[in-house]
Amino acid sequence: MFDVHVHAAPDVLERIGYDDQIGASYAAAGYSGFVLKAHHESTVGRASALARSSGLEVVGGLALNRAVGGVNPAAVLSALSTGGRVVWFPTADSHTQETACLPRLGDLDDRLDRSALAIPPVLAADDPAARDVALVLDLIAEHDAVLCTGHVSRDECRWLLDQALDRGIGRFLLTHPSYTVPGMEVPEIAELAERGAHVEITAYQLLHQPGMTTTRLAAVARAAGPRLVLASDAGQPNSPEPSSALEQLIAALTAEGLDPGWLRDAAGDTPRELVLP
Repeated sequence: MFDVHVHAAPDVLERIGYDDQIGASYAAAGYSGFVLKAHHESTVGRASALARSSGLEVVGGLALNRAVGGVNPAAVLSALSTGGRVVWFPTADSHTQETACLPRLGDLDDRLDRSALAIPPVLAADDPAARDVALVLDLIAEHDAVLCTGHVSRDECRWLLDQALDRGIGRFLLTHPSYTVPGMEVPEIAELAERGAHVEITAYQLLHQPGMTTTRLAAVARAAGPRLVLASDAGQPNSPEPSSALEQLIAALTAEGLDPGWLRDAAGDTPRELVLP
């Protein structure tokens, strides 16, 4: 098993355990590794240290939020040049996050403004910031890294896939597309999967997303087909340990009539092959 999406302390939000504690829980559950994610800093150094000390395949990456300069090619080059494997487009600072009133760093201190981030086509193609987006995409392609869509809008996700295909980016993951952000419908998810996008479903959606049902998650899984990726997106104090959360997701989808062997591949070989070089 290989979890492509997990959070750990230290973080600006409370987490269920520190990196080493999360790593120990995965090792005890027989996982080969996981991707360590944070919304407001690079996790590349933390993941590398944990991989060396634990023997697990732990990798990190960078989410392109305001704390790292937004869609910042310098930060991406640094992360990918030091072993990072994953780049998430804006998550906590995406304009969709602000519109949906989901948590942002500015919630901790009202002296921070509420400006948010966008990419084309929400961002105008002739905006100077669009050049940074293009360079980030080129860097992802050159390092054979994973492009994750983050919390950007449906139109931005579609644009990112167009750009990835044009640039030869072969590792592309729609970040929980059926979550509140970006809020994609099943037919659109199926279309993008058919074009080459991997599709993430998370245990967080099962446990915490308002209005989400196992029936809808099963429909998303069927739409993803062989490109399905199951992940925990756990680490919150009100969630189970990440490995247990992922098992709950597999059990819930199995109860909807999906093949448990396929689901375990979607939480094991498929994400591992997507992420690791």
